[in-house]
Amino acid sequence: MTDKIEKTALNTSVGADERQSIQKTTDSIIPTSNLKINDPTENSEESFEEMCRRMQRLTDPRYLHTITLTELFQTSYTSRPPIIEGLLYAGAYILAGAPKIGKSFMVAQIAYHVSTGQDLWGYKVHQGTVLYLALEDDFQRIQSRMFMMYGVEDTPNLHFATTAGKIGNGLDEQLENFIREHSDTNLIIIDTMQKIREVGGEAYSYASDYEIIGRIKQFADQHGICVLTVHHTRKQQADDSFETISGTTGLLGCADGSLLMQKKKRTALEATIDVVGRDQQDQILYLKKDPETQIWNLERMETEPHREPPDPVLEAVAKLVSTERQEWTGSPSELAAAVQVGMAANALTKYLNVKSGRLLDEYHVSYENKARHAGRQVKLTYMLVEAPSFEVVEDGRDGSDGCNGENATIQTTVAIVAAVAERSGSE
Repeated sequence: MTDKIEKTALNTSVGADERQSIQKTTDSIIPTSNLKINDPTENSEESFEEMCRRMQRLTDPRYLHTITLTELFQTSYTSRPPIIEGLLYAGAYILAGAPKIGKSFMVAQIAYHVSTGQDLWGYKVHQGTVLYLALEDDFQRIQSRMFMMYGVEDTPNLHFATTAGKIGNGLDEQLENFIREHSDTNLIIIDTMQKIREVGGEAYSYASDYEIIGRIKQFADQHGICVLTVHHTRKQQADDSFETISGTTGLLGCADGSLLMQKKKRTALEATIDVVGRDQQDQILYLKKDPETQIWNLERMETEPHREPPDPVLEAVAKLVSTERQEWTGSPSELAAAVQVGMAANALTKYLNVKSGRLLDEYHVSYENKARHAGRQVKLTYMLVEAPSFEVVEDGRDGSDGCNGENATIQTTVAIVAAVAERSGSE
């Protein structure tokens, strides 16, 4: 284990920035209007007349929209929701690797863990519905692969498709419809990128590469989800391993993060995954595959995920709400008087605007700072953490129903304990 952080990102790569706002990207290929994450009008203090004048200015091609540093600190932006904390966040991600080294098993493992909410390699997973576009497979092969990995332990939250439209020619509408039918979707996997590209044209120009990821990024940002696209690497060697990804640097330049999977030889059970991204530290995961189940297990990692030290300001703010008192509202001055951390009201609200994401993620407190006729109002809401649910799962690997003898007693006990815990938590 080492503390050295290796920067593998190119000049246009995804690994150079930490916790960048979604508003940073301004290229016209990726429009930012009507985005779910960080809608610039969310905290607007404008009157109706001011809003009309602003909209008129926006239609003028000569108008350049800007925001002052003062306005920036007066705004609370929504941080990208984590899918797998420290590994995958909302946005466009690429998983690249040579053909036939286990990428499909890798993304199937990620899909299963997100759909079931089980932690992956020590990373906390946020459960949600997953759509896996296995465009190089058929349903029989998918069935065999999932049985090999997890037996008959199924989940209704993982959906598969083996055919789909092309990006910009049917796929966009298909994904929109799926999201509409499954509002809790937080991860879409596209395996592989080549299957959704239009035939013909400049397959690997910088502009075309940037545009295809830009379209995916726009969709991911609009819905606040992660879209993980599987892609291939080239055989040519490069000084930077990420330069081996097929295509141009436009892919990396537009993506929010990339995972590069490598093996020393194709038959090896060991593999590494280099991780770079805007919302997490650069890191290298050393994995080993179980030859029986084809599941990848973590052996070790370089660059432990950064853990921020406790924040006394956030801790003081978090103490204002609890399960007994789930909401607190007041003016910035009243908030400063309540927490008593030695910060002026204006400085405190600016601090919380910047730290609102961490306040929610670590302390489960939602922070709102809204303009009212009587002045600004701060609202803190304690977000109840649901207790994990348990159910009796039939094993089925040995051909039995998994509910006989001692095993049945254990599973029944687990179910009873879980039911009691859930009831106690709701009272």
